[in-house]
Amino acid sequence: MSASRTERLLNLLIALLNTTYGLRRGELRRKVYHDTTSSEAAFGRMFERDKDELRRFGFEVETVMDKGWGSDDPATTRYRIGKESNRLPDVSLTPEESAVLMLAAQLWEQAALGSAARNAVRKLQAAGGLADAELPAGVQPRIRPAGQVFEDLVTAVHAQHPVAFAYRAGSTGREELRTVEPWGLGSRFGQWYLIGYDRSRKDKRFFRLSRFTSAVTVLEQETFTPPPAFNVRDQLAALPELPVRHAAVDVAAGSLPGLRRHAADPGAVDTATGADGGADDGGAAQREGYDRLLVPYRDEETFAAELAAYGAKAVVAGPAPLRDAVLRRLEAAAEFSAAPVPAVDFAPAGPQAGKRTRKRTSEDQLKRMLQLIPFLVHNQGLHISEVADRFGVTRKVLEEDLQILICSGLPEGYPDDLLDIRWDDDHVFIIQDLDLTRPVRFTVDEACALLTGLEALNGLPGIAEGGALESVTLKLMAAAGEEGLKAAALSGPEVTPQDSAALETAREAIRSGSQLHLQYLAPQRDAFSERDVDPLRLYSLDSTWYLEAYCHSAEAVRNFRLDRIQDLRPNGRPVSAAGAPADGFPVKLFTPNDDDAVVILELTPRGAGLADEYYAERTAPLPGGNLLAEVRFGSTDWVPMLMARHGGDARVVAPAGLAADVAHWLAAALESYGAAGNPPAPAHQRRQRG
Repeated sequence: MSASRTERLLNLLIALLNTTYGLRRGELRRKVYHDTTSSEAAFGRMFERDKDELRRFGFEVETVMDKGWGSDDPATTRYRIGKESNRLPDVSLTPEESAVLMLAAQLWEQAALGSAARNAVRKLQAAGGLADAELPAGVQPRIRPAGQVFEDLVTAVHAQHPVAFAYRAGSTGREELRTVEPWGLGSRFGQWYLIGYDRSRKDKRFFRLSRFTSAVTVLEQETFTPPPAFNVRDQLAALPELPVRHAAVDVAAGSLPGLRRHAADPGAVDTATGADGGADDGGAAQREGYDRLLVPYRDEETFAAELAAYGAKAVVAGPAPLRDAVLRRLEAAAEFSAAPVPAVDFAPAGPQAGKRTRKRTSEDQLKRMLQLIPFLVHNQGLHISEVADRFGVTRKVLEEDLQILICSGLPEGYPDDLLDIRWDDDHVFIIQDLDLTRPVRFTVDEACALLTGLEALNGLPGIAEGGALESVTLKLMAAAGEEGLKAAALSGPEVTPQDSAALETAREAIRSGSQLHLQYLAPQRDAFSERDVDPLRLYSLDSTWYLEAYCHSAEAVRNFRLDRIQDLRPNGRPVSAAGAPADGFPVKLFTPNDDDAVVILELTPRGAGLADEYYAERTAPLPGGNLLAEVRFGSTDWVPMLMARHGGDARVVAPAGLAADVAHWLAAALESYGAAGNPPAPAHQRRQRG
């Protein structure tokens, strides 16, 4: 859709909204399209495309027929759009409800739903429904989507397109191509699941996203109809939790204190019979200089990713499927690491450098304009730069929007029949709005982002209490209408912390301005350390919570995972003035410094989400679908662990020295398995197991 088409569609929309009786096609052709050269057939095709475009925006173009007086007086067709067509209903929120809603909207940081949530909030602001409110002090939960696979599946679920992907079955260990009609996507037991109709099995199936072994292909030429009243949360509620199993893991002496903390009492597990369904291979010879631990786990793929990240420090003796899963990751990472290095060529840096966003289209522009008009009506006199910031565009882009708007209005109208917007002194005022004072309804993505976010807050201490969470959910459901019902196809994880006592200790210290003393496990150094910190705020990724604090040992702001804190207590001193949190939410997991290491990664389509997760400063597509990403790391010591965890989906391209170190680290990890007295089976044999 070109800029001229954007202007034409806007004028067509205004014309059809501002007529009660309706306009004939000839009137529209002459007054809106100014079409005098094309044939009637060509104009008809263009007009039908434009009507379809408006319908995709949610505006129902009504057809009104005037009956003729006789056989020599044919019927006349007129077109119009009702004043209430696709308008967001009035939503009035209290300050308490507004605070809860803003917290829910900020759950989706990097995902596409994050953009949808921001759009939905702008619509509520444009409608004047959001009250001034303060977010809870120092607390920001967030949801971590399952990478690019999640993004593609959400798109397919909402558009009702089938998907195809490679999947490793948990029951057999075999990798197969699946074609699925995706009904819904949700989180349970810390795992994301897709629920849908498997065309080859001809039945409903649950697919764990951690077992996808390829990117998702969306079959955009096909559609399907999901079951009526489908609710993904109800479906997942019936899913039984995986049983606790135990792995026999040889751990290098004196290392991995965190893993040792979770080891089970050997006397509590019957390793001889494998009665717990896990440690049946625990009789393998123990390596010299290693301690044999029995470690409980539920999800094989998740635990395999953790164990792969330990490299040669942890060698799985059994069970065999877990050992194979670790080896798959290490071998895939080593194979990817050894592949030819691509040419590194990033686009010149600019204002949008580092932001992986899809290319803006004229459709985006028209959507933005339909939000911009009511926003300006309810926010008269804002500085043009602030308006641009609110909509996530540059000033130049916003001024291009405004130039189109001031040329739009009723067909062949007088000056008062045009949109009148002025920004001569850099403060934007709208004088004539042509009754476009209310934003359009929520899209299904926007409804999902808000309603799923509100659902995820249920159970969060200090938020779920009281009636604000329930009342704002009911109001948004009513406003979202049918799109709100479609939100039942998505269900996020609970963000309730595992250790609510530690969370409350940190929250109280933030409120009172008190320093904290903590004992912290640093996985990069594989050791505990003692820290005195000034607590700044708390935030989460799913149910994993982090404390952002100024560390007096490091003399810098650091992020500490609550589940890695061994001891947390006030030290009796007030906070200093040395540190301050970064401006605004959401908080980044990594605060860049001048002495950071700049690393260039190559990511597969399945691993492309890591660019967002680690705040890539620049990205560039590669032939074949892979992606280059320039990422800053405070320390490169843990980069090999990251590559192993994401086995085969990420590798270091530069600097060359770090890439060589990663390759050496992976080789040592694989060698440890070959020297363990139980050498790994060839890859093709492991694929045939089960």
